[in-house]
Amino acid sequence: MPRFIRNLLPRRWRPDHHEIPVVRLHGAIMSGNSRFQNNLSIATAASVLEKAFADKDAPAVAISVNSPGGSPVQSRLIYRRIRDLASEKNKKVYVFVEDVAASGGYMIALAGDEIIADPSSIVGSIGVVSASFGFTELIKKIGVERRVHTAGRNKATLDPFRPENKDDIEHLKALQLEIHETFIGLVKERRGDKLSEAPDLFTGQFWTGIRGLELGLVDSLGDMRSHLQAQYGPKTRLKLISQPRGLFGRRLPSAEVGLERLGAGLANGLAASVEERALWSRFGL
Repeated sequence: MPRFIRNLLPRRWRPDHHEIPVVRLHGAIMSGNSRFQNNLSIATAASVLEKAFADKDAPAVAISVNSPGGSPVQSRLIYRRIRDLASEKNKKVYVFVEDVAASGGYMIALAGDEIIADPSSIVGSIGVVSASFGFTELIKKIGVERRVHTAGRNKATLDPFRPENKDDIEHLKALQLEIHETFIGLVKERRGDKLSEAPDLFTGQFWTGIRGLELGLVDSLGDMRSHLQAQYGPKTRLKLISQPRGLFGRRLPSAEVGLERLGAGLANGLAASVEERALWSRFGL
């Protein structure tokens, strides 16, 4: 009910409960908005976050996070958008961890004023990883010759069809260290004195919600409904904020998409599926 209408009603007719907007941020974190994947990025999250924080009557916004991580850039963009909206709209943010909030998923969880995890959920993995495949032996077996021509001696860095180069690996590790330090700084900024001094806190290790509470990575254990009703009263209601979906639950390619673009999209979708499966499987999911 809009606030101006509610204020016109006699007190006995006004709603005696809070309605808390709920946003589900679920999936592997990848740039772009694929027609064939339900991944998480600032492009997919921005509109639903704006809608949730636009509710003037809600004292808070609840965010459900279930992500094994992915792009550090997209993770930080989503984190930053949540904090900016919370400040702009003056709302408290509760983040609830479902199966996993690891790596970039945990970075997003840091946007919460409170982080609440299920005892059996997975949290942490504060580190940076880059994974790829090497196909040098494969192309030899099938008789393929790799030809690469560049302007700039580093343009073919980490080419999976060529043997690994020591300088390339050192450069990649240097980049990872910079990203890792940014991640660590954000954790310390948001969690402050709540963090324990465990030596493996920033090694990329991950833990259950129970251990995460001991380490200071989360604030409490529980579930969304129970926690919010304890905060705002037993009549508190949850209002799921979601994006419009197509007939089959997802956005489909338009009729004018050519076969070439459709094929490329399917190929990219398959590659993204493999990458996403690898992210989830790391946590036994």
